[in-house]
Amino acid sequence: MNPSLLWIAAGLFTWGVGEGMFFMFQPIYLSQLGADPLMIGYILGASGFAMMLAHIPAGYLADRIGRRPMLIAGWLIGIVAALAMALAPSLPFFVAGLLLYAITAFVTSPLNSYVTAARGNWSVARAITLISATFNLGIVIGPFTGGWIGDHFGLRSVYYLASILFVISTFFLVMIAPQPRDHHDPTKPPTSLLKNRRYIGFILLGFFVTLALYLPQPFTPKFLQDVRGLSLQQIGLLGTIGGAGNTSLTFLLGFLDARLGFILGQLGVGMYSGLLWQMNGYGWFAISYFLLGGFRAMRSLFMAQIRPLVHESQMGLAYGISETVLGFSLIIAPISAGFLYKQDTSLVYPIALAAILTAIFFSLVFTPRTTKDQIQPVIETRE
Repeated sequence: MNPSLLWIAAGLFTWGVGEGMFFMFQPIYLSQLGADPLMIGYILGASGFAMMLAHIPAGYLADRIGRRPMLIAGWLIGIVAALAMALAPSLPFFVAGLLLYAITAFVTSPLNSYVTAARGNWSVARAITLISATFNLGIVIGPFTGGWIGDHFGLRSVYYLASILFVISTFFLVMIAPQPRDHHDPTKPPTSLLKNRRYIGFILLGFFVTLALYLPQPFTPKFLQDVRGLSLQQIGLLGTIGGAGNTSLTFLLGFLDARLGFILGQLGVGMYSGLLWQMNGYGWFAISYFLLGGFRAMRSLFMAQIRPLVHESQMGLAYGISETVLGFSLIIAPISAGFLYKQDTSLVYPIALAAILTAIFFSLVFTPRTTKDQIQPVIETRE
């Protein structure tokens, strides 16, 4: 195994613990700072917009200046953003920190490119899902810890501790080695990504799938607190169970054909939405959160299926465009969920379930059936 993948795994695990401590409590903390449900939806939508804007430039720069510099930059920005959220005296300052943190999502494109290039004999799906599983393992620890701290010391203190963990994570990340940059043969340039019909069609499918799967998620912690009467610690434990589901399902589905795992991940989130809608009781909530792990698995396996559709020299930009298109769903879904929550606190779940079932049907019909990595020759230069 490439040693750099071990450093990435350690960094992602530590970052996952830190992010897991506060991420699922964002709607609750925003509410404490004075935001109503619709405003929370707009804020989370703006966060999704910030994520979306960063991916294409990051993917392009990863192909041009190298993946390692982009990863280090993302980690450092994340530290600053976490401290900004911790120190924020009011809602506007907190939102500024939250939006800065959202921008760090740009690391996804160079990270997937780095892992794909460093995978050795592993398949793209196996490499991406295993590395993703280390982040998800951190998520197992983070939410329960964050919920306990939030109940006893207030949610603001969670952001201070997360900042410390992000610093530790960065020390791991800087240990990774530089990689060769991939270039196409100038006499045989690859097809432009915007003219690559298989690639464009697949990322449009990914947009609809991600929108359907993310729709029931943003307001569930608030739903559990407002409607089901759960404490922060109980919600945090559900987040920990969800982290276990992320790790387990990402790991297990990574052993399957990427196309099959992509569809099964969607099925898991559909069951999550259905259980929250129809069932009551903490045991059912725990099962639903475990099945929510299908969302992260789906994202990883979606990205794994992109590699055979594009030339290796386009890998960073291809991942960046894909993340940008999927990022539109992170804008639309929270705003839509906030509107639905204001109408009826449980209305989002049946609507999301119907959308997910439709997404599964489209995936069965339109997902490419390519399952093997296609390695193409490149001309290498060092970072």
